Amino acid sequence: MPENLSERKETWKTIFLFLAIVILLTSPFHYAIVNLYPSRIYVGAIMWCPAIAAFITLKIKGRKISSLNWNWGDWKYIRLSYFIPALAGIITYILIWIFGFGNLANADVITEWAKELQLMGIGTLDTIPIVVIAILLLGTVEVIRSAATTLGEEIGWRGFFIYELRKVLSFTSVSVFSGIIWAAWHWPLFVYYSNNAILEFLAFLTTCIFMSFTMTYYTFKSKSLWPAVIFHAVSNVYIQKIMPPLTTKIEGTEHWLGENGIMFTIVTCVFGIYFWKKAIKEKM
Repeated sequence: MPENLSERKETWKTIFLFLAIVILLTSPFHYAIVNLYPSRIYVGAIMWCPAIAAFITLKIKGRKISSLNWNWGDWKYIRLSYFIPALAGIITYILIWIFGFGNLANADVITEWAKELQLMGIGTLDTIPIVVIAILLLGTVEVIRSAATTLGEEIGWRGFFIYELRKVLSFTSVSVFSGIIWAAWHWPLFVYYSNNAILEFLAFLTTCIFMSFTMTYYTFKSKSLWPAVIFHAVSNVYIQKIMPPLTTKIEGTEHWLGENGIMFTIVTCVFGIYFWKKAIKEKM
């Protein structure tokens, strides 16, 4: 951290400049989603606003885009950044099934899922092969597709933002502050998509804060932005695309399901606390 007061002030100016540009760039698309047709194009554009904001901030500050941590880093962190969010998503839904907040999907539901994924055209398949093929396809092809948009977010949030914060804040404060900002940036999406915006946002806010401990740990440990990109993409795919279709909903328990559900928040908190303690132990 810079000891000179003027350096700290300059860092904070850079941080708030970046956030101001993010808001400026994102606002038109948030407006479009809330007030116009919620096209995926708008969502994709929003997810690239943090990256563009980081590039503009670097340009204003006379710094090169190449100064970001574009290196791939140690493959160990790439593998773990796939495994950890996948495990969190699976554990979340196993607990949902165990506690009766949702049921494991039956054969009819799996068949409908196969039709949506266009798997029925490759021949007669039983339930288990359908599930295996679907998970393999979504866990690879869909993760790669998702990474194309999460890259935009992570260049900004983990590639630039948390490194600026680390110049003036501790690991704990970086994780909490970046998690709050990350969640708040999503707020307009809850206005349009959520049935209970306040409850879901509070769950999402908590999830973002504790997920930030894990993602910040792997970003600093690897000195690369790519583990965060993979982590974010895998988390989205497992908690949005893979596990929900394997679950039939029960009326009155919807608030436990999904990425804004209470169960995912609980599981994310456990992982986040583990990496929080790990980072403190390693004096990050």
